Amino acid sequence: MTGPRFAPRFKRVAAIIAGWIFVGLGILGLFLPFLQGILFLLVGLIILAREYHWARRLLTNLRSRFPALDSLIKKAHDKTARILGHPAGKG
Repeated sequence: MTGPRFAPRFKRVAAIIAGWIFVGLGILGLFLPFLQGILFLLVGLIILAREYHWARRLLTNLRSRFPALDSLIKKAHDKTARILGHPAGKG
């Protein structure tokens, strides 16, 4: 499977895998004192929110429930968008 159609699919699968890895590290970080659990969870959710509606909905709920986290989520979203090469329009 080569050609121009392979690159977007590979990028999508790589982003989903990276998102789940960050979520896994975040869960570990909730129990291990040397990992930033919340930070890893947020980054993982931001990555997964591009593909999964439940992750978008969860981020929206977090933003409304914890307004202090909103600016942190926006900064992490913009940084993640730059790394993944997506426009940072919504978030």
